[in-house]
Amino acid sequence: MSKYWSPLVSELQPYVPGEQPKMANLVKLNTNENPFGPSPKVIEAIQKELNDNLRLYPDPEGQALKEAIADYHVDFAINAKQVFVGNGSDEVLAHIFQGLLKHDKPILFPDITYSFYPVYCGLYQIESTVIPLTDSFEINPEDYKRPNGGIIFPNPNAPTGRYLGLQHVEEILQANPDSVVVVDEAYVDFGGDTAIRLVNQYPNLLVCQTLSKARSLAGLRVGFAVGNEELIEALNRVKDSFNSYPLDRLALAGAVAAFEDKQWFEDSCSGVIRERKRVTEELEQRGFEVLPSKANFVFARHPGHEGAEIAAKLREQGIIVRHFNKPRISDFLRITIGTSDQNNALIKGLDSLQSD
Repeated sequence: MSKYWSPLVSELQPYVPGEQPKMANLVKLNTNENPFGPSPKVIEAIQKELNDNLRLYPDPEGQALKEAIADYHVDFAINAKQVFVGNGSDEVLAHIFQGLLKHDKPILFPDITYSFYPVYCGLYQIESTVIPLTDSFEINPEDYKRPNGGIIFPNPNAPTGRYLGLQHVEEILQANPDSVVVVDEAYVDFGGDTAIRLVNQYPNLLVCQTLSKARSLAGLRVGFAVGNEELIEALNRVKDSFNSYPLDRLALAGAVAAFEDKQWFEDSCSGVIRERKRVTEELEQRGFEVLPSKANFVFARHPGHEGAEIAAKLREQGIIVRHFNKPRISDFLRITIGTSDQNNALIKGLDSLQSD
């Protein structure tokens, strides 16, 4: 602490990101990065932007990207005015918390969820009520039928990977017509159905996504939200009071190309889904309980070993997975789905532990 800090800073409990270790020959399965890499068209588009135009500011509205996102969702009748873009979905979420979720009543989110949500509540001094997941780690829509200042949840949820069907999302929307309901879809492309198809039916719905996972662009930092124009205008007002140029020229060019290369995107998602199924089967054969996942990771525990113990022993073999030392989930590991070779190394590492 410092005497120069404001009182708020001393009270903050910052988000702790997944470790980015500097180890040779590492099997890195801890931060849900896509193992298959971005489209070559993304790299080409970025390279074309490496010219004298870097001396110029980028488009503050990111109009070309908004149009690319709207075009991608043309079947849902989305237009560019319904799209907001930002520097990763974390920045988009930060603007959502400040611009749409700060009201007199507490907001609602699950007890086991993306751990940035309580951080934003602390930063923006937003009251919240944590809603426990069921015993099977699912969201129960009935639990969200209570007075609130807004609702937010990931779908699929993180770190559990469990998916809430759109009929249940609609149930929450219909029960809360006077509150903004934010569906955080960082992992939806790995087997879920996006709630963007519901945006024009529900003016209180805002859907947030990222290019970090399914489009393999975690290093580029691009996120977006889709909702009715009034919700998007609120986010623009916050953005332009904070940073009018959140996306640089390289990020904008690469993101547009990522949406245009649908085949690469679909192949990448299919590869992850195929490997997820295999990893799940291999884990279950070794006695693990694996929660049903629609994400690019699995959430698993073994009845005979503590989660921290397994994570530590895998680390000794150069295999990094994510362990959360938190109530209800301390025995679970969140394991990112890697390449076939990476997943083989994981299974081999687990076999060596069981033979000890």
